Amino acid sequence: MSIFNDTKIAFAEKSTAQLEKAKWMFTAIKYPSLTNVGINVLNFTIKNNFPLVTDLVKTTLFEQFCGGETREQSMKVVDKMFKHHVGSIFDYAIEGKEEEAAFDTTCEEIKENIKFAIGNPAIPFVVFKPTGFGRLDLYADVSAGKELTSSEKEEWQRVRNRYEEVCKMAYDNKVILMIDAEESWMQDAVDHLVNEMMEKYNKEKAYIWNTIQMYRTGRLEYMAQDLERAKSKNYFLGYKFVRGAYMEKERERAAEKNYPDPIQPTKEATDDNYNAAVDFVLENLDRVAAFFGTHNEKSTELAMDKMQAKGLPHDHENIHFGQLYGMSDNITYYLGEKKYNVTKYLPYGPVKDVVPYLTRRAQENTSVAGQTGRELSLIQKELERRRKEK
Repeated sequence: MSIFNDTKIAFAEKSTAQLEKAKWMFTAIKYPSLTNVGINVLNFTIKNNFPLVTDLVKTTLFEQFCGGETREQSMKVVDKMFKHHVGSIFDYAIEGKEEEAAFDTTCEEIKENIKFAIGNPAIPFVVFKPTGFGRLDLYADVSAGKELTSSEKEEWQRVRNRYEEVCKMAYDNKVILMIDAEESWMQDAVDHLVNEMMEKYNKEKAYIWNTIQMYRTGRLEYMAQDLERAKSKNYFLGYKFVRGAYMEKERERAAEKNYPDPIQPTKEATDDNYNAAVDFVLENLDRVAAFFGTHNEKSTELAMDKMQAKGLPHDHENIHFGQLYGMSDNITYYLGEKKYNVTKYLPYGPVKDVVPYLTRRAQENTSVAGQTGRELSLIQKELERRRKEK
């Protein structure tokens, strides 16, 4: 039996009404065909400003997976979770914008998040997505080594400037800043930029962190090279580890463009790769700090067991765990109860602008093996427990 099955701990902050609503929602997104039809209708109605639909989204998907429309609204959720030793990572969840003005707005938003996090243990990290700071196609061209036009060179310099601004601000204020990973064909440019920032700002400790997708092939080798470089140039590494979220898109593009599939051949191979990353970190804790972002109970328990075998304290400053807000509360709140360093990714933003993020969450929940079923069974178990207690 899993150690993560205590639903009283998992749903301590959820009212029975909230659990009933979550049960309804996870039941609805359990069916991929229904989910895809629903997403198409949702995108159409949101685009055409149907106010009733916006209200419905706000009280269902948005309430389940987001902290609020602003940082200030989200602070209610932050404070509630921190009472249970669970931190928050503000995630400005606006996706798919491609204008320079939008990139500048996102950069300013990340700076505000850094200000919010200064000296606040409830907000131990700040994060941004690379495509929040520049166009995906531009990253892809830089990654592929294409010759940029003069205007593209200027555009890329603006991307670099945004990274420099937020990384310097994070370093100056002793705030840890994580950069997310996205599609593999743009990632080399991101890795190169983040490595530059780590070399510059991680001389005392890891303030700038990269993200490693363990469903990709070659990532362990990549980290080994990173480590050699960090040792030779004397700086620290910070990594957020995830399995990854773009598998179908990655496989389709590789087949279409006839290059080797960058994704591990099986789920088991991905799990093995992720678990090998746990070993990599624990063997190099003097140089590497890690955030294990996972909804996988076995990987979480494995990391906990290996920490115990090495005699490491639960709250070791270089080992963190995290899950997405609205999912896997059974893991998060158990870790919080046992005083591990654990945080929730807490997305926020205007309802209309956050819809692409929400639809991705809904689709992932239909495609992740057993995820929706697990959420549903835990919610039902807790509702049953509460009924018996009455």
